[in-house]
Amino acid sequence: MKKLLLASAATALMAGAASAEDVKIGVLIGFTGPIESLTGHMANAAELAMSEANASGKALNGWNFVSVRADDTCGDSAAGTAAAERIVTADGVKGIMGGDCSGVTGAVLQNVARPNGIVMVSPSATSPALSSAEDDGLFFRTAPSDAREGEVMGDILVEHGVKSIALTYSNTDYGKGLAEAIAAAFTAKGGTVTINIPHEDGKADYSAEVASLAAAGGDLLVVAGYLDQGGKGIIQASLDAGAFTKFGLPGGMVGDNLPKSIGPALDGSYGQVAQSDSPGAAILTEMGKTSAAPFDATSPYSMESYDAAALIMLAMQAANSTDSKVYKDKVMEIANAPGEKILPGEIGKALELIAAGKDIDYDGASGVELIGPGESAGRYREFEIKGGVYETVKFR
Repeated sequence: MKKLLLASAATALMAGAASAEDVKIGVLIGFTGPIESLTGHMANAAELAMSEANASGKALNGWNFVSVRADDTCGDSAAGTAAAERIVTADGVKGIMGGDCSGVTGAVLQNVARPNGIVMVSPSATSPALSSAEDDGLFFRTAPSDAREGEVMGDILVEHGVKSIALTYSNTDYGKGLAEAIAAAFTAKGGTVTINIPHEDGKADYSAEVASLAAAGGDLLVVAGYLDQGGKGIIQASLDAGAFTKFGLPGGMVGDNLPKSIGPALDGSYGQVAQSDSPGAAILTEMGKTSAAPFDATSPYSMESYDAAALIMLAMQAANSTDSKVYKDKVMEIANAPGEKILPGEIGKALELIAAGKDIDYDGASGVELIGPGESAGRYREFEIKGGVYETVKFR
């Protein structure tokens, strides 16, 4: 059924006979897998940016941007690589909005994007290892590195008076990198990590892992996992065993599905997720409600998905080329100052300014500022779960 939905969604955006001016952009994210409850919002946000560009009629050369969806599964690198290879070689995409999870994104970068010279802009792959990955200048991300999230979580834990934590992480590139960052930041601030162990996604029983975590103890359990798979299982097993009653929740654990699944026992848990309070955030939130394919822009990585797609199209405009090897050099330029600030709903304006030879500074929905190797400088929303809702405490 999910495959049918993917096909129908992609077909809807691609309706009509293909023309020489069609420019295909891949939307490569885990429509199935450990964050599947988030990716519908992410895809719709990216495709809204494409629809906005098309409606403006301001793209050079009569370009019409077309979405090609593909499921990278988030967790299976072989499947993600095969999906990426298909959209590059068979569908002829000129850029990829994605991947989503760090391991599969790294695999696609090395096995598909670099050999084929295709730009990737990930909205959600956050592993610190991606900062130094060989990428031939083709890889960018609108989400910040987990090295930064570790520092933010360390601050939050200390401010809550936490002296010790038990820590478990998804046995993936994402989980390992984030757990290392959290442990390093928390211990540097005087905290104690009583245990730091992996868990596998997709298991039916996490009682053994929870027994180890409980034996080590801690003021709370930090779960650096995924909300639709292992992370959720660890929390439920911890509650069932009476091992922990409060949890620290990094970005991969954030989404409406988690409190819906766990129930009132999750109230009082807290954490952070990459998200902006920039002026564009509120604009995209309203745009998402009225879009032809509605989405929740406050759902994690939706704003970053809109921005990732926008950066690809605007870089093409700045280079007057859909060739990744050419327009890759324009991504940092249009993302940062100097230039006129561009917010959601202003992609047509941006295309027009670029065509007139004027500089733009794409701020977008997530307050885009790309640093170092083409990744977001990043802001984080600190939250606490109350009444089954992620209530904002503040932005950092």
